[in-house]
Parts: sequence; structure tokens; C-alpha cells
Amino acid sequence: MRRLLTAAAAALLATTMVTGLGSPARAAAPPPDADFQKVTLNDYPGEPMALAVLPDKRVLHTARKGQVRIHEPRTGRNVLAATIPVYLHDEEGVQGIAIDPDFERNHWVYVYYSPVLNTPVDDPATPTVNEGNAPETGTAADFAPFKGHLQLSRFKLRGNTLDLGSEQKILQVPVDRGVCCHVGGKIDFDGKGNLYLSTGDDTNPFASSGYTPIDERPDRNPAFDAQRSSANTNDLRGKLLRITVKPNGSYTVPRGNLFKKGTPKTRPEIYAMGLRNPFRFDVDERTGVVYMADYSPDAQQPNPQRGPAGHGRWMAIDKPANYGWPYCVAPDMPYVDYDFATGVSRAPFNCAQPVNESPNNTGLRNLPSVEKAEVVYTYGASTQFPQLGTGGIGPMAGPAYQYDRRSKSPTRWPAHFDGKPLFYEWTRDYVKAFTLDDQDQVTAIESVLPSIIFDNPMDIEFGPDGALYVLEYGDGYFAENPEAQLARVDYAPANKTPIVKINAEPTVGSAPFTVNFSSAGTVDPDGDALRYAWDFDADGDVDSRHPNPAYTYHQNGDYRATLKVTDSTGRSASAEFLLHVGPVAPTVSFVTPTAGQPFEFGDTVTFQVNVVDDQPVNCASVEVSYILGHDQHGHPLSTTSGCTGSITTFIDPGHAGAENLAAVFVAEYTDADGQTGSAQVVLNPSED
Repeated sequence: MRRLLTAAAAALLATTMVTGLGSPARAAAPPPDADFQKVTLNDYPGEPMALAVLPDKRVLHTARKGQVRIHEPRTGRNVLAATIPVYLHDEEGVQGIAIDPDFERNHWVYVYYSPVLNTPVDDPATPTVNEGNAPETGTAADFAPFKGHLQLSRFKLRGNTLDLGSEQKILQVPVDRGVCCHVGGKIDFDGKGNLYLSTGDDTNPFASSGYTPIDERPDRNPAFDAQRSSANTNDLRGKLLRITVKPNGSYTVPRGNLFKKGTPKTRPEIYAMGLRNPFRFDVDERTGVVYMADYSPDAQQPNPQRGPAGHGRWMAIDKPANYGWPYCVAPDMPYVDYDFATGVSRAPFNCAQPVNESPNNTGLRNLPSVEKAEVVYTYGASTQFPQLGTGGIGPMAGPAYQYDRRSKSPTRWPAHFDGKPLFYEWTRDYVKAFTLDDQDQVTAIESVLPSIIFDNPMDIEFGPDGALYVLEYGDGYFAENPEAQLARVDYAPANKTPIVKINAEPTVGSAPFTVNFSSAGTVDPDGDALRYAWDFDADGDVDSRHPNPAYTYHQNGDYRATLKVTDSTGRSASAEFLLHVGPVAPTVSFVTPTAGQPFEFGDTVTFQVNVVDDQPVNCASVEVSYILGHDQHGHPLSTTSGCTGSITTFIDPGHAGAENLAAVFVAEYTDADGQTGSAQVVLNPSED
């Protein structure tokens, strides 16, 4: 399919041509960063995962542990719409969220999540053993209890409540639980109403020295072989799926997928295969092209005995295809067929005619030839795409902006970005815009608002107002990080939105409890007059219009006091203050280990957690997780319970020789009142 460009986009020249594809040229420079404004919508989003903007500009956003929240611009509130019970080992939990193309009529919201099921979990009574970890070796019977699935479902949104009782279960993707990693999980729709779902390879990457995980040993957990998933034509993992959902929640398969319905040893839902962890993608509704990014393995350098270094990929998918994982990065970049039983390297894989001979394969033996991604880059500077910089590899594919000249929205982005798909890098904290030719090849890359912070951008989407909505993860591991937030980036060259600050004192006490609130520091960048609206109990009603009011809470509980400030032009912003009235939250700290203490991977690290609370502490409710930190992201590898115990930080062949590795320990305690405290300590391995 040739990409259709609007006249406006075709008339605009990119800021910088891609090296090797055209000589540098400058014309039609983008508007200055000063013409844009980033407005915080929710400073407390949980561990953020995905967002979806509703037609009325409310914003659904999810947290991995099951919370679905709604930002309500009318009041400035962030309402808990639902908490979905989820299985939480490793990266599992709530993944993607999207709204139906006909949402205004049917109110369907789609969620991809990990249902609880009956999967084994850790027993707090055995602090030295984690029963939630699947065995790495054994028999089929040993692995069977950890067979599970991820669930694609849809729910009715009724007001600000996601009705969990209305669930229609659409599709299940089988997974091997108790072993890390890669569950993917983005949902989107094309202009014809077809649903697309990305799925990860569900394969442990840590025992493959950062290269391709194809361990076929008969006693090995199949979760160490990506041939059973990404390279399996009869498996839904490591794929981009395309289906059409029917009114009753069942689905059909549209024509034109990779395998014709009825083809033996194939799944007709597969549109693209050979993907590792396609965490983010977006379907261009005007062209049908799918912009997708696929995460990289961890090898820092190529090895002639194993294959290429880690590479991130971005592709413009305009037809069904096989993108090669775990056999090839690109048609000219094969991995080596490595025998994990003998340690012997065989020949490189044939990317033109890949063959899946794994005993774990249930699909076709002969696979489609490998398709080339439009952008392939590694840790160092790219000759072809130097604008991508250097660092970790966390590629995210965002939407192509669709400029609407008829829109009257004061925050819509300018025509300069029309038709340019956005690319954002989770580890490098930036957003870029790609200019494509009519064959979907990248001809130019420009920075998008380089002076505005995008702190580990997790999901981005243009809203009906033409503004860019951003969910940021922040710096940290499997928690609500201080930098985590939901924000909106407006194009606002003429007038800016107020900047809202909120504070309160005192902050500790039991009902009846009087709190003095303050809006000190709230300003309007343009000097406009401001109106204040306080909602102290988050019920949607205005409780005070004074800039600095007092309020008495008559019942103990958790409150999100909201201040919405509106300027004389009608632009508004809000801020929240989280307040607990009643017994205080526990204070959690590590006695051991301590930051900087000597440590090597493979050591067994003894921990002692100290909890201070206003009631007796139950050590069985203390949860301690070990996370492998790497380039600002982490992989949870083990969880146990107790105030004391030990966790083995196994030597990780998958990251052997890699830079920026750390062992992260996170302790969390929830008391009988439901109050939670947490602590984190990071250990860096000693240098030889």
C-alpha cells in the first residue's frame, strides 16, 4: 500500500534529512517549543501502563496492578473507575486499553490484562522459597501449573465507572507464567473497525547472553525458547493480531491476514509475526499502515558465534509479514543457530527461507521470508539514523498526527506535524517525528519539543482536541515513581493555561480533622485573572472558591483534594493533594542491604526490613521483590515475604558484559487499615 499524504504534509519539508537518503535541508521549521505547554493532569497515576482519550476529552489511564482511572477535565478530578483483579508476577498485570470506534454510541472499553486464575503464588510462610516462580527445568507436569493466559475483554463504561460485570471475553492468548518476560499488549483499531492487538514473545531473555533465546533442551522450561511463540505460526504470541469483534463479543477474522483461515498449523488471527516485544504501535486510520516498534535483546556487541548485538526496530506494516524474531533482526542480519545443550554454534539462520525445527514448535516448519523494518538501530550512534542518538533501546511507535483545519480547538497541534508518525524512546526520554515518502521509508527525523521533558514516556495519543496526551513512567522500577504522571501537551502560542500549585497543613491527624489548604505559587503565564474551585472530597461538587480555604474532614479515609483554576479565557488546569485522615501509613525502610554494599550477581543477599506503624506489624504482609535493573528499566525476577530473609541474585548470562546493571530490592507493606508504605535500595555490582 502506498502511503497517502495530505497536500499540507507534502508541502512541508522536514527539518533534517536522514543521512544517506538526502542532503541536509532546512525549510518550514517547526514552531518553537515556547509555543507549546505541558499541562499535568494526574500526578498520581499508579504504575502507569496505557491511556485512551475519550471523545469528551476524559482520559482513561491504567496502572499495572489493576487500577483504571479517569481524568475528568470538567472538574479536574482523577476518578478510580475500576480495579481489575490481576495476576502480577514479573511484567504481568493490566496492559493495554482502548475505546471502541463507535464508543459514543456503545460505550465499550477494551482491556488486555492478566486474569488471576489458579496460578501458584508465593507462600509468605516460606520466605526462602518463592512458589510463584516456575521451575527452569523439569517435566511437562512440573510446568503445567504455570500455564495461563492473557485476556482481551471489553467492558461498558457507565459514567465514570468501568462496569466489570459487563465483561465480554473476546480472545485469550496462552502464556507460560512464573517466568519473565514480554507480554506486549497494545490495542488499536483501523478505519474499518478491525481490532489490532500486539503480543510479546513470552520468553525469558536472561539465559541467552543477550542473543536469541532458542533453548531446545528436553528438560528445559519451554519459556526459554522463542521458537514456540514468535516463530510459531500456530501460536498467538510474538505477533500482531487482527480481528473483527462482533456485537456479542465473539470475533471473526478479516480477509488479508498472514495465513488464510483453515490453513493447517496456523492461526488466522495473525497479521504479522516474528516480533519480540511489540510494546507500542498505532494504526494510521487514513492509510491502514501500522506503525510498530519492537524491543531489542540486550547484547551490547555482535558475536560471530551468536549473532548481532541488540537492535530496536520500527516498522511501517502495510501488508502481512514475518519480521524474523528469533532468527533474524533483518533479512541481512541473522542470528546463529546455537545449541544450548552442547554450546556449539552452527550456521547462521537463513532469513530468506527460515525454518522452525524446534521440538516446541506446533506450527509450520517453513516460515515466510523475513521482512525488513524501516528503522533498525543499536546502542551506539547509527550511521543511517544519527538523529536517534545513543543509549538504551526502548523503541515506542506513536501515532501520525492528523491535522484538522476545521477544528476550533485552541490546543490543536499545528499543520507542521500532519502525517508524521511519532517515535518515542522510553530509555532515551525523547519524542521524534518521522517524515515518510510514499513507500513508507523514513526520509527525515526531527526532534519534537526537545526542551519539554518526556520522562520515560509510556504511552502517547492525540486527543479529539488535537493535543498530545502523554503517560510517563518516570525513573524507577515497578512502582508509582515520583516523576510518573498523565499530562497533555498543548499548542498554545497565544495564551497559556494556568500553572496550579496546591499545599496543605497539617497533614497528619484523625477525624474531625481541619486542614488549611493553599494555592500559593499558582500563576497564569499571561497574567490573566484566575478563578478557583476546590473539591475537598472528590465528589465532583465545588466546596470552596476561595484561593486559600480551610476544610474539616469528619470521617477517616483517603481523600484526593482537587483544585481547579480557570483563567479569563476559559483555559483551566488542576492539581491534587492526596490526604490520609486517620491512622498513618507505615514507614518502610531497609536495614540491609544498603546502597553501595559489595555485591556480585550470583550472591545470596540477606535482607532485613524495618516497618514502623501505629499498630502491630504483621511481617507476613511484607513483600520484598528482587528486580534486575538495566538502562532505567527493570525485570522483576523474584518476590518473597517477611521482614527478614534472603534472595539469590543469580548470575544473569543474558546481561553478562552489559553496562548499567543493578540489583534493585523493593519492600512494600500494607497494614490492616489498607495503608501502604514502600522502600527501595539499589545495589551496583562491584568492579573487578
